[in-house]
Amino acid sequence: MYGYGPSPQQPATSRPSSATLTAVRVILVVVTVLSCGLLGWAAMLRLAIVTRRPRDWILLVVVMVLNGGLFAFIMATPDDPDDMSDAAVLVQFLWLVGVLAGVISYYLYAEIRHYNSLGTPPPYAAPTTVPPAPLPYQQHPAQHQHQHQRPQPNPYTVRTPPPTPAPAPQRLDQVRAELDELSDYLRKEGEGR
Repeated sequence: MYGYGPSPQQPATSRPSSATLTAVRVILVVVTVLSCGLLGWAAMLRLAIVTRRPRDWILLVVVMVLNGGLFAFIMATPDDPDDMSDAAVLVQFLWLVGVLAGVISYYLYAEIRHYNSLGTPPPYAAPTTVPPAPLPYQQHPAQHQHQHQRPQPNPYTVRTPPPTPAPAPQRLDQVRAELDELSDYLRKEGEGR
């Protein structure tokens, strides 16, 4: 009941700022595009870690298998472009574009949807520490200047009416009446002696 003061509030896991999210998304998309989709697993890994959904983990494995297959297909094709058939070039191109477009579009869609479901981030962080109380009889110059100013109401707060007191329960009234009767009885007994 009597402690050392208010207990510190644990910071809730909250949504990162919009600038941070945008920077991470841009970096992962650029890495995926510059690697021709071969590093698309990085974006899918981040998505799986953030959302923690089994579907995203399965899609991470699928992208890794597709990238492994694409790498094996590229290594199996001849080094000389004149020796490659048109079908091999077409398969390689469609495979690259398919993995690239699929990873980028799903990653952006799922991550944006995930963070929108969390809500918007606060515009600023609330202070987590309480400033120390001034010592008694210590006058600060800043306090002296602000003594004559009236406090300004916060225009962003919502004014709510004070709560109405709840009526006393019926059982409480009954106990009070019984205590009054007992008090009267004891008083009469005490006078009779």
